[in-house]
Amino acid sequence: MTRRVLDPVDAFAPRHLGPRDADVASMLATLGVDSLETLADQAVPPSIRVDRSLDALPDGLSESDALALLRSMASKNEVRRTWIGMGYYGTNVPPVIQRNVLESPAWYTQYTPYQAEIAQGRLEALLNFQTMVADLTGLPIANASLLDEATAAAEAMALCRAATRGKKSGFFVEDGVHPHVVAVVAARAKPIGVEIHRGAAADADFAGQDLFGILLQYPNTDGAIEDYAAVAEAAHASKALVAVATDLLALTLLTPPGEWGADVAVGSAQRFGVPFGLGGPHAAFMSVTEKHQRKLPGRVVGVSIDPAGRPAYRLAIQTREQHIRRDKATSNICTAQVLLAIMASMYGVYHGPGGLTAIARRVRAATHALAVALEALGATVDGGPRFGTLRVRLANPDAVAAALERARINLRRYDDGFGISLDETVTRGDLAALIAAFSDGLDSRPGEFDLDALAADTPELPAGFARSSEFLTHPVFNSHHSETEMLRYIHSLQAGDLSLAFSMIALGSCTMKLNGTSQMVPVTWPEFGNIHPFAPRAQWSGYSAMFDDLERWLAEATGFDAVSLQPNAGSQGEYAGLLTIKAWQEARGEHGRDVCLIPTSAHGTNPASAVMAGFRVVGVACDEDGNIDVDDLRVRAAEHADRLGALMVTYPSTHGVFETSIREVCAVVHEHGGRVYLDGANMNAQVGLCRPADYGADVCHLNLHKTFCIPHGGGGPGMGPIGVTAELAPFLPGHPLVEGVGGAQAIGPVSAAPYGSPSILPIPWMYIATMGRDGLTKATQVAILNANYMAERLSSTFEVLYRGPNGRVAHEFILDMRPFKKSAGVTVTDIAKRLMDYGFHAPTVSFPVVGTLMIEPTESESRAELDRFCDALIAIREEIRAIEEGRLDAEDNPLKRAPHTAVDIASEGWDRGYSRELGAYPAPWVRAHKFWPLVGRIDEAYGDRNLMCTCPPWHPSQ
Repeated sequence: MTRRVLDPVDAFAPRHLGPRDADVASMLATLGVDSLETLADQAVPPSIRVDRSLDALPDGLSESDALALLRSMASKNEVRRTWIGMGYYGTNVPPVIQRNVLESPAWYTQYTPYQAEIAQGRLEALLNFQTMVADLTGLPIANASLLDEATAAAEAMALCRAATRGKKSGFFVEDGVHPHVVAVVAARAKPIGVEIHRGAAADADFAGQDLFGILLQYPNTDGAIEDYAAVAEAAHASKALVAVATDLLALTLLTPPGEWGADVAVGSAQRFGVPFGLGGPHAAFMSVTEKHQRKLPGRVVGVSIDPAGRPAYRLAIQTREQHIRRDKATSNICTAQVLLAIMASMYGVYHGPGGLTAIARRVRAATHALAVALEALGATVDGGPRFGTLRVRLANPDAVAAALERARINLRRYDDGFGISLDETVTRGDLAALIAAFSDGLDSRPGEFDLDALAADTPELPAGFARSSEFLTHPVFNSHHSETEMLRYIHSLQAGDLSLAFSMIALGSCTMKLNGTSQMVPVTWPEFGNIHPFAPRAQWSGYSAMFDDLERWLAEATGFDAVSLQPNAGSQGEYAGLLTIKAWQEARGEHGRDVCLIPTSAHGTNPASAVMAGFRVVGVACDEDGNIDVDDLRVRAAEHADRLGALMVTYPSTHGVFETSIREVCAVVHEHGGRVYLDGANMNAQVGLCRPADYGADVCHLNLHKTFCIPHGGGGPGMGPIGVTAELAPFLPGHPLVEGVGGAQAIGPVSAAPYGSPSILPIPWMYIATMGRDGLTKATQVAILNANYMAERLSSTFEVLYRGPNGRVAHEFILDMRPFKKSAGVTVTDIAKRLMDYGFHAPTVSFPVVGTLMIEPTESESRAELDRFCDALIAIREEIRAIEEGRLDAEDNPLKRAPHTAVDIASEGWDRGYSRELGAYPAPWVRAHKFWPLVGRIDEAYGDRNLMCTCPPWHPSQ
């Protein structure tokens, strides 16, 4: 498109793409092709290419115009004072945390800490999170976060079942559990044959109902604080487990679940400094007894040591469990809500135990004052000990509802009254407004209330409910309460983490690309942040308009007929997509179709997700080129024709190649009655060039944190919406509390909130709106260019394992490092650690092929950065050659002893068989811009033998 003189000059696409036009021409010349279109023709099979204009995708807007348009949409959201509760509460985000963590690219562009030596900062923050959760819940082992409270409760159910070896089939969910949590747990239970029982906790019949566990809410959804000790004792007598959904702020005052018999505690850390965001993203948590630590889903941060004996953080035990255990895994969760867990942990560090307790006491006092005032007005308030939620019963709630509407206040509505959940943001004015609205509705005028006097008269919690144990005693929670100290602490941790703010992170299958600043700006707009997920739909019409755009745009990009934005992670998208297939099959009377075919090269989450969705996994072989063996697929499909439900396939393949047989693969599955689930992790090689629905897929999940620019945040948040064909659209996931979500025959919810994690959806909206259809297509072409350029540069030094028919790779490629184990004793891990000395994060190590590196440069990296990375690998190859030729010792060399810390280099006792300069400054660019790992190579085996996940954090300043 020709630019006119008065067109805006702040177009985003040229800023998003790393190579300049001259670089593109030179790189194409290196590959011997004349244009990006020609290269795409060579890489992408002609049989699947898009053959029409994608008119539903927008024309690209300038950044300023897109922000203005999104601002006008956001203004349609009505931010009201909201006290709905149900696990979502108002919170004051400390500005020092908002500006220096949430809004800092040094925090939100980090990747999952698989290379722990250059991830020490966020690992310490996550260990703080684990310590905080363990202390508050009274259970010794906590994970580094889960997706939301409801899915964490479902994971707790799965853990209880696994711990009892699946010998029982019943799970009891007490009536006091939040309704959306109940719905997600019930949806998770159905495909795996678990029977859900409901009722009062005391009515649980552990023997008669064949229960392996029970889920309690503490405090419960109506605010009541129950004594569950007898229930826990009865459960344990029957060898059942007790899971408790709880509130971290309340636990500063209440006896923690671990002290009265809970085996598992779950919940949300949202009220620790993370806004509503219409439901997410927020960091859920799970803690367990030591007996069940090996079954804890998700990620766990532990402490080990480096060669100098320094404490060093790492991911422990469960790391990428799915890739090891596959269909035997207890969970398909491979991500977390790291950025939000870090925010919550920083909130705990900033306030400390004293500050958190003061906040909790203030919330409880305000709740008591409000209860007394409402009773004086003639309302009936449920009795018993309370923390922050009241159940208010009225003879005529409609009149009060009208008064609340006039006052622009949102409460939880019951048939006979209201629920009111106060939080740290409540003011005297808020209490007065609530009292006034009830007074108007009840037509009661008892006079003025002295709120401070009522609050001061708050009774102590009864014996047995009041917390007596200490928590957050470690100095990290008691040392950073001034903003100066907090700011320095945040930046001291930040200095220990390599992010995209420093250099490229070329992780294959992970798509670490530019997260544009203009895309991040709307995330912290109050019009998006301060909306409760269960507020009336009319109050978030701006969100609805954004959802409509995204659903339409994503449907056009993929070719599907309908899109659900509910799955809040890629793993959730896999699970939801398979459930829609199963629901469609069952609606046709095909209840026996329980076989899911999965290629042996698939992501480990695929088989885990299939089992969660009630499928039985059958493997399909790959040929020597890494492609699906179509002949074996035909055999397996025919063998299971009567029971074939689905095929899971990743495209382009996990090996970084566009397989030419994809249409045939889909046709074989359809011929035998199955449907095709396509893993959209590699959509960054497809947008604008080909569409999954066009070549035969029936459902596809999209990683918005990959292709569509939501930042990885150190390992989360993510979003995994699914696109489906018209026949599957009626089964898209619904929600029990929000109408108009999902299809006419909707499966149960897969996430706590109806739209997953809405407050980060402005990011892909901005990306698509500013790139436009032409920019999106060019981004895909440049991603393919960058990968092929790097593969070409490195092919004379390393073997590129897989290529397509024309010798091209897709958007990523695999380098074989296995020969160096034999020639020099050098492993792929040695190479990964040595790259740190060159200022780079390693590519994906040993996946999908052990002993290899999978490299994905993305379209955002400049040619200069690509060349630096290639130069680093080539230089490392020369170091390996020096070992092969005996010029460097086989054990005492810079690869085996990488990475090199500043302390190592500055030490007087340098006794290594190579120079300090070679160790720390192996390339010219690191002299100008050096990243120093805080620790040397971490002893993984020591950390697993000596599991420590809540021990005191170590930091050089301590």
